[in-house]
Amino acid sequence: MAIQVKEREHQDVETEQLMSGCEAIAEAIRLADVDVMAAYPIRPYDGVMQAAAKLIANGKMDVEYIVADGEHSQFEIVKHACAVGSRVFVGSSGVGWFYAFEAIAVTAGLRLPVVAICGNRALDDPGAFGTEHNDSLAVRDLGWLLPWAETAQEAMDLALMAWRVGEDKRVSLPVAIGLDGAFLTHSQQIVRIPTQAAVNTFLPRFDLGDRLLHPDNPITIAPQVDQDWLMEIRMQNDQAMRKAHDVVSEAHADFKKLFGRGGDSPFLDEYMTDDAEYVVFGQGTLALPMKVAIRRLRKEGHKVGLVRLKWFRPFPTQEIVKSLSRFKAVGIIDRDYSFGSPHYGGVLYNEVRSALYSQEKRPTIVGFIAGLGGREIEQPMATEIFEKTKAAASDIKSGDTCHWIGVRS
Repeated sequence: MAIQVKEREHQDVETEQLMSGCEAIAEAIRLADVDVMAAYPIRPYDGVMQAAAKLIANGKMDVEYIVADGEHSQFEIVKHACAVGSRVFVGSSGVGWFYAFEAIAVTAGLRLPVVAICGNRALDDPGAFGTEHNDSLAVRDLGWLLPWAETAQEAMDLALMAWRVGEDKRVSLPVAIGLDGAFLTHSQQIVRIPTQAAVNTFLPRFDLGDRLLHPDNPITIAPQVDQDWLMEIRMQNDQAMRKAHDVVSEAHADFKKLFGRGGDSPFLDEYMTDDAEYVVFGQGTLALPMKVAIRRLRKEGHKVGLVRLKWFRPFPTQEIVKSLSRFKAVGIIDRDYSFGSPHYGGVLYNEVRSALYSQEKRPTIVGFIAGLGGREIEQPMATEIFEKTKAAASDIKSGDTCHWIGVRS
């Protein structure tokens, strides 16, 4: 249910601070008054651990900070803490995320609104610390909500919305916020920090209601149901994910009214699309170099733009159809891979194609794999992406090829 807030009530008393994406998440943990935070270091997520530890040491945050013996343990800690009514936070990256996978899968199945970040990095082997999205995307079919941040400001704002949306009784699902490793986790930007009073207005106290695990409320957690009830439980999770779309919209509307941020849409961010004929589509920090390229191409007379996805789960199918159907061709940039998938495209490429499949009017969809392992998407690469997208506009079947960009021969 939407919370009544006064428009732009608290913006004038916000403070500004230079901070990284990880530090912005730590501030969100403080503002959300998290009860239990579990931690285990792995780059590039571990910057949150360090920033949170400083806030605690300086007397600015009171949280049960538990350093676990591994990634699996830390996700188990917050899962159980959440079941007894604690607001929680946890995070990991890359192969550490995979080490916790049993606990990650069970958390979604139990409908526990754990909030996590995944500091996106390449999966070993071969070893790399740079950005890829396959770690977060591995949970896309399990029942986790998956937003992606572009800036440190958006990282903080999405975290506050994550507790609001995940803890809503209509949803009660975990949320994993994607932060591109190094590009966002460790680069600093000016961030507006809201007041505690404003956050308290936006974010109600966590209440599991009759699902609270407590001696006075004898309930069963994680029962063995086998074929008797498993399909019914899966369907309940499906219904919760469907409801999450409107809950995200409500949270976005209240957040924008209170803080004046978030853009026109909770799900998509559009840049120079009003008269665009061709756009690129992607998520995370790749939007930053693409915006530079768009401004340069606009000066040369090209009608190009950008559409950035903010929430991968729930996938905003209606919003994507409405937005992308306006253009002649759309280049989908994946900072991930899906080996053996249809047309050998990335995850985002095939999701967008699926969303547009039944539409009578649909653009040519062209797939691009770029920026893997933290490789920069440089301006010549951006130009190549736009040129290939424009060239494909006249033939919808030309989108059946996925291009790898910036690969040495």
